[in-house]
Amino acid sequence: MNIENYIESQYRELLSCSQINAEYSDLYKSFRNQKLREILMTLHHDLVGLFRTMNERLPTGEHEAHFWAEPSRDLIKRIEMIFGLVSSLKETPLAFQIDPYYLDLLTRCRDFLSSSGGSSLPPNMAKVELYYTLPIFLPLSSITISHKQQDFTFDLKLIGSGSYANVYKYKDTFYNRPFILKRAKKELTDKEVARFKREFDVMNGLSSPYILEVYCYNPDKNEYIMEYMDYTLDGYIAAHNSTLTIIQRKGIAQQILRAFDYLHSKGHLHRDISPKNILIKEYDDTLVVKLSDFGLVKIPDSTLTTVNTEFKGYFNDPALVVEGFNTYGIVHETYALTRVIYFVMTGKTNTEKITNQNLRAFVEKGLNPDKTKRFQNIRDMISAFKTI
Repeated sequence: MNIENYIESQYRELLSCSQINAEYSDLYKSFRNQKLREILMTLHHDLVGLFRTMNERLPTGEHEAHFWAEPSRDLIKRIEMIFGLVSSLKETPLAFQIDPYYLDLLTRCRDFLSSSGGSSLPPNMAKVELYYTLPIFLPLSSITISHKQQDFTFDLKLIGSGSYANVYKYKDTFYNRPFILKRAKKELTDKEVARFKREFDVMNGLSSPYILEVYCYNPDKNEYIMEYMDYTLDGYIAAHNSTLTIIQRKGIAQQILRAFDYLHSKGHLHRDISPKNILIKEYDDTLVVKLSDFGLVKIPDSTLTTVNTEFKGYFNDPALVVEGFNTYGIVHETYALTRVIYFVMTGKTNTEKITNQNLRAFVEKGLNPDKTKRFQNIRDMISAFKTI
């Protein structure tokens, strides 16, 4: 792709529905490409205006509110252009990222905006914070750090241990934030070490806000660093089950579904779905869900995908005990994911008594003993979940 031509095409597309606006030009001086800088500062201006209009229409309590057709279409166009730019410029010197608050906001807007007839704003939707002095878009191509290059030594605290590795937490005093270190056990065979390294390679090769970030594989010690998350999903539900609203539960569930939609789009099956392998990062104003533990991930044509992998976890289809884990496919993945979504929505694992009719229909389809009647892909699950 010719970058300059792509930027020009997006510039002209923006001009067809908007006017270049320099109100926020000071926030985007670090972008060296003039056309991209003008696109981003105009998109910033348009988002502020559209979300200001949306704030005036926000519902109260459990009631929905109508967001008019024209601003709905305008916002959809801006969101699609933004995500298109991020994706197309990802591996180029012009790459940029979206502020985390607005990334979550724009992603959630995709779920309820409609291009015809206007949109229904979700009940209890929070007022959008409008960025007047903060940039929504941040460049990735440069960084300036003033410090002397030196080695740092940090104390490790063991927080978990599995079949293949020990997991430690430490505080990086330079970045002033915690990280996780995952270190392979010394007694592993060469093939087990290769599987451990493959887990890192898979996660490092994925690019999604819903996949745990990994950094710096050390082949000498067979260890790597991961971003720190505040909770496992089961830990978060246990701590907040009595206070979580339906809207909050649906927000978590929708992020989980988007995470697996992305993972499957890359040809991977996770094969170890449970609330312990789904993590939560808690910010002041939002929650972010991320997938972790890719040790059992199934990759097409991989020689390291063992056919006799041990059956694991309550959330897996019990039929795998008889059929064998080598038969694991998409309908087993959607089975386990159905259990996880039900757990998020209710805080329970027992599916015998479900009072919500739509949730009951969702669970019955996902857990159907007849595999041909289950959800055959994540998109079907996402569509069905919208009725709950």
